[in-house]
Amino acid sequence: MIIFQFIFLTLQRKKKLHDSFSVHGSVIRVSLLKGISAQIASAAAKVDAGLPTAIAASSLIAVGTSHGLALIFDPNQALRLCLGSTAVGAQYGAISALSINNDCSRLLCGFAKGQITMWDLASGKLLRSITDAHPPGTAILHIKFTDDPTLAICNDSGGSVFELSFKRVMGVRTCESRCLFSGSKGEVCCIEPLHAKAELRDHPITQYSLLAMASLTKILVIGLKPSLKVWMTFPYGRMDPSSVPLLAWHFVAVQTSVNPVLAFCRGDVVHFLLVKRDESGAIHVTKQKQLHLHYDLINFTWINSRTVVLLDSVEKLHVIDRQTQEELETVEISEVQLVYNSSHFKSLATGGNVSQALALVGEKACYQSISNCGGQIFYLGTKSVHVMTLRSWRERIDHLLKQECLNEALALAWSFHEGKAKAVVGLSGDEHKRKAVVADRMVEILIHYADRTMKKCPDQGKIQVMEQYFQDMVPVIVDYCLLLQRMDLLFSQMYDKMRENSVAKGVFLECLEPYILSDKLVGITAQIMKDLLLHFQDKNLMANMEACIVHMDVTSLDIQQVVLMCWENHLYDAMIYVYNSGMNDFITPMEKLFKVIAPPLAAGKSLSDEQVIMGNKLLVYISCSLAGRAYPLGNIPEDLVPLVKNQVFEFLIRLHSAEAPVDEEVYPYVRTLLHFDTREFLNVLALTFEDFKNDKQAVEYQQRIVDILLKVMVENSDFTPSQVGCLFTFLARQLAKPNNTLFVNRTLFDQVLEFLCSPDDDSRHSERQQVLLELLQAGGIVQFEESKLIQMAEKAEFYQICEFMYEREHCYDKIIDCYLRDPLRKEEVFGYIHNILSIPGYSAEEKQSVWQKAMKHIEELLSVSPSKAADMISVHFSDQIEQIIQTLQDQHLLFQFLKSLLDPREGINQDLLQLSPSVTEQFIELLCQYEPDQVLETLQFLEVYRLEETIQVRQNCLDVRHNW
Repeated sequence: MIIFQFIFLTLQRKKKLHDSFSVHGSVIRVSLLKGISAQIASAAAKVDAGLPTAIAASSLIAVGTSHGLALIFDPNQALRLCLGSTAVGAQYGAISALSINNDCSRLLCGFAKGQITMWDLASGKLLRSITDAHPPGTAILHIKFTDDPTLAICNDSGGSVFELSFKRVMGVRTCESRCLFSGSKGEVCCIEPLHAKAELRDHPITQYSLLAMASLTKILVIGLKPSLKVWMTFPYGRMDPSSVPLLAWHFVAVQTSVNPVLAFCRGDVVHFLLVKRDESGAIHVTKQKQLHLHYDLINFTWINSRTVVLLDSVEKLHVIDRQTQEELETVEISEVQLVYNSSHFKSLATGGNVSQALALVGEKACYQSISNCGGQIFYLGTKSVHVMTLRSWRERIDHLLKQECLNEALALAWSFHEGKAKAVVGLSGDEHKRKAVVADRMVEILIHYADRTMKKCPDQGKIQVMEQYFQDMVPVIVDYCLLLQRMDLLFSQMYDKMRENSVAKGVFLECLEPYILSDKLVGITAQIMKDLLLHFQDKNLMANMEACIVHMDVTSLDIQQVVLMCWENHLYDAMIYVYNSGMNDFITPMEKLFKVIAPPLAAGKSLSDEQVIMGNKLLVYISCSLAGRAYPLGNIPEDLVPLVKNQVFEFLIRLHSAEAPVDEEVYPYVRTLLHFDTREFLNVLALTFEDFKNDKQAVEYQQRIVDILLKVMVENSDFTPSQVGCLFTFLARQLAKPNNTLFVNRTLFDQVLEFLCSPDDDSRHSERQQVLLELLQAGGIVQFEESKLIQMAEKAEFYQICEFMYEREHCYDKIIDCYLRDPLRKEEVFGYIHNILSIPGYSAEEKQSVWQKAMKHIEELLSVSPSKAADMISVHFSDQIEQIIQTLQDQHLLFQFLKSLLDPREGINQDLLQLSPSVTEQFIELLCQYEPDQVLETLQFLEVYRLEETIQVRQNCLDVRHNW
């Protein structure tokens, strides 16, 4: 795409950055919450609160400590409450888990020794102290409110999961506990109830109060309401036993509906499950695309429906776009000094009575150290709290600008403009409004970019250094202005800044060329056009200049000046375009070109290379004009097409040119084009005739041009046989059309036949024959008397013409004579005979006549090629071989024939031959005569011969040679 092609080329010129950074910028911001961090340290020092152990975030932030206190902070990081006491901490141990309910009115605290407390966050009052919700001697690993404020879930270090139901009867607060999953069936180490935002509370799936649980071997999804039910189980498969099971819910828009998606992971593969409720009330779980990673996860957090934040085992954050699975950014957070929940998983406060498998998982467990709310993720460190947020789109751009990464800032801004960016925050409204807001910011950056470019221009060194500098910088400005369609900005403020430096100005103008050539730049000002053409002229970039001119609106330029410049620099395409487009003049360009090529053609001289180029352009221009197309590209306006066609046609058939010399022959333009390239000019006319509508004027035009062509060529001896033949081939094709209205005197064809078959003229024999053949094949045969045509062709030794005629009359045997008489095609006769005798489609009589003709000329055929003749005879005349041998008078020819026929090394299949041994012995006798030194070697290959007779033949030969 043109949008990003430039962007990436620009980035390649900059210093190397991380790939995701160069495309997306900095997506997240990790900040220290100084107020909370300071007060945690202060509480540890002043009230012996101990070290932080757990965090929960909502509109308030709760931090639990190792001495059993819960510190509650408001959004401004002010300490609002300090819940509990060190005395309670001494009894219950450290806070191991926290949970705040939806309306931020209640806080649940789970302790390392298994107790649970509930607090009123408005008054700071202790509401419940629960000591019997689960078996004693196990730590609380997780405590979670559901969307029902009277229902919570806890998970202990024994791997069991319990439902806590809060009631108030007669003013007395109670808690009823129900075991949902026993650790004896497999220890659960992670739980996650489905939470719905306020706007989704009426979603039909919320009535089931879904809960996801991750044990060491599988995932379970259960419904707590209306009654307890298991909806899904999913085993992990094999994995690293130290990997931490992770669960996270989020409502995601899939197609036209919004439904919850459960992400779960243990190790380096994240699975996504889409959960839907059907009309019958049943819940269905569908697997979605997996996310395969190259690192081990210890936390998975949805920051929104498209973006997830992962934390790996080396404490590096990875921001991932879920749909594309593209990693947008990675951030190292080891300085946070993340708190791990290992001691609680090992249940050290109660004596460490946990399984080895659970203790191993606990080495990397940090469930209670990370909490997310409202697009923010809070990380609890040993001495501090950090918060991670997605940067707004403006902040991401500004972050790059502060680092002087202007190219990257523009690329990122353009991705926001086009809706291609990932993890976008703060860009709201409809598409038009979003584009407008981003475009305004991009304009500000571009102005800053231009100022910075000019300010930092190297003022010393070679000119090449300055050119390279501006070639790196200026295209950015041009490209983005054009992408934003801000030609006003480009051609005013930006160009004014670039004009201050001649090198920058030149680079700026050259940057416009690709956009002009692709017709993406409209509304270019007259001043810019003028400066651009002058720049190309100064740089001697004539081809570039011409390419640009034919895409420009030249009406605002000095037409005569541009035409003169084009003519002087041989820019003929541009010249024609300027006349056509600037002045609606379609005739003057032809006159100028004819004036150059006509004189040498009329004098019989060869054209220079430049003149040939002009002639070719002239032909193409005429073809375009007569077809209604603009030259060199585009189309002529529809209202001008009939006028242009008539003007060009009338020009071509003028009797004399303007300012004609006294000795000028008639129809100079037609004559010139015929001399220049007869075939191509006639092709142009043929295409034009195809486009003509069959009205009276069109018929008159066609007849008129045909009469002129005949007058110019037939009455003139300047044209070669090929040129004359081209004309009559053209005429034959036109006359052969079903709706033909042309009239051509038939005697003219007879004259052409006489001219081509003239026996007194041996020159151009092959050319004449080929021209006549093309004429006949084009339909011209109907113009001749066939008997006369054959007679003249035979007389002229036009054997291909004879073959063409005999083929029409099915006189296939006569075609053998055509091949044998034609010195250039003699050896092709064997293939012809073979095809007639082998290929279906010929009658028995036709094949018999060819067979007989071949037998009649068998000796002549053998003299043409003994080997090919032998091959043909073995296939089609095998039963006539001995008769053929008897008829051959030339003993050497007979020897060559028998050698090709009988020697297996010649390639003929001997199984096809049914010959008497006497034939072989006759061959051996001739072999002794003509190639005596080959006798013994040949006998090793021969198959059919009589030994005694052969020895006698050999002896006779030796006697003859001895006597000789």
